[in-house]
Amino acid sequence: MARKKRNVPGINSSSTADIAFILLIFFLITTSMDTDRGLARRLPPPPERNQTKDDNIIVKERNVLQVRLNKDNQLMCGTEYISIGQLKDKAKEFIKNEQDSPTLPEKHRKNIPLLGDVMITEKHVISVQNDVGTSYQAYINVQNELVAAYNELRDELAKEKFGGRKYLECSEDEQKAIRDYYPQKISEAEPKKYGAK
Repeated sequence: MARKKRNVPGINSSSTADIAFILLIFFLITTSMDTDRGLARRLPPPPERNQTKDDNIIVKERNVLQVRLNKDNQLMCGTEYISIGQLKDKAKEFIKNEQDSPTLPEKHRKNIPLLGDVMITEKHVISVQNDVGTSYQAYINVQNELVAAYNELRDELAKEKFGGRKYLECSEDEQKAIRDYYPQKISEAEPKKYGAK
């Protein structure tokens, strides 16, 4: 007697897409993303329609601190080779120009709300240029030291003017006054190949 074949019922796969979608959402929500990486730089606003292009912007040599990295990750600040550990102090000295040295950025008087009439080096610029062969880590180390110089100067000013509090502990208006006193001016020059003809 022949055995009767039974039909096996098919698996309902209509909910497979729903399950995959729910798993996707679960992993998107539970995965942590590191968002505080990178360099904080604010681009200048776009030129207005009626604004004419001025290619002849003149920056006095004393107002520019040249920071260069070569392919061997050697750091030059101004006209001398320095270590990465010296860069922050060099930058602070340049930005602050405490003794009003004629070789450092020129100071001028400005009235800043909450700080009053002060002498500042608002026109200073730190120009960073690296070789195409510079390592990424060396480049990041330079950027970190320059940002740390601004952070330390801002903390020092905040403690002096606003009751011993650090910059980040100050009110929004106080922080704006400190930023007006020490505006962060780091200029990125296009990488070059030093020694190439």
